[in-house]
Amino acid sequence: MKIGVSTYSLSRAIASGEMSVLDVVQWVADQGGQHVEVVPIGFSFDDNPQLADEIRKKAEDVGIEVSNYAIGANFIANDFAQEIERVKLHVDIANRLGVKRMRHDVAFRPPGEASVATFEQDFGKIVEACRTIADYAASYGIVTSIENHGYYVQNSERVLRIIHAVGRDNFRMTLDVGNFMCVDEPSVSAVQKCIPFASMVHLKDFYYRPSYRNPGDGWFRTAGGNYLRGAVVGQGDIDMYEVIRQIKNSGYDGYISIEFEGKEDCKWGTKTALDNAIRIWNEV
Repeated sequence: MKIGVSTYSLSRAIASGEMSVLDVVQWVADQGGQHVEVVPIGFSFDDNPQLADEIRKKAEDVGIEVSNYAIGANFIANDFAQEIERVKLHVDIANRLGVKRMRHDVAFRPPGEASVATFEQDFGKIVEACRTIADYAASYGIVTSIENHGYYVQNSERVLRIIHAVGRDNFRMTLDVGNFMCVDEPSVSAVQKCIPFASMVHLKDFYYRPSYRNPGDGWFRTAGGNYLRGAVVGQGDIDMYEVIRQIKNSGYDGYISIEFEGKEDCKWGTKTALDNAIRIWNEV
């Protein structure tokens, strides 16, 4: 197991100009992280592809790995062929970063449109897109993945169904232990089902309140109308000890990334989450 940080966790500091993505790579190494996961929020490779080379070199210089490259995509709302070609260009960026793992999204629909019937209608196109990207990435030796993310493809059963249908050895899952809560699925049981298919793990925590206890500003709704707010790993309402025990006992020995999206200072939240995750891993 190698634990590190997603640049997403520091995206507010990047967006404000407080840190550059290269600063984030240095910061992760300084906090004891073993790898950095690259998520282009607050910066872009589209008009600056050489930044991939700079990130790769910076990671080498500070002695950590670049583990994964994660991007958004939507093959349902956007022109299918154009979106395929756009994501392929990002596979090229992933190779330039030196990673062997890449996550891309596939489709977004709001909860009111995310029915089983609609998913069945979109399923063939989703599978075709994932298979096409995986086949392209195979030439680089890259494992692609989708994440339980974005309401529509967030339930564990939908993600696993796509993985089985795609049927490629280099197509797996970025398993986010917190995101299951967004569709009201318990994290512990979902992690247990999904960990055998994980190429990447995100540790994220949430505070939870039921639908009849509106906590006010700063919270968002789950698909079922409950309330969530980002928390430091180990401080929220997910049974993080049991989640991490499930991951550890499964034999998973890949990368684990901290994702922090709480209201607190992002550097403090990310550092505390990293320390908690390492401590809990050693305790369970």
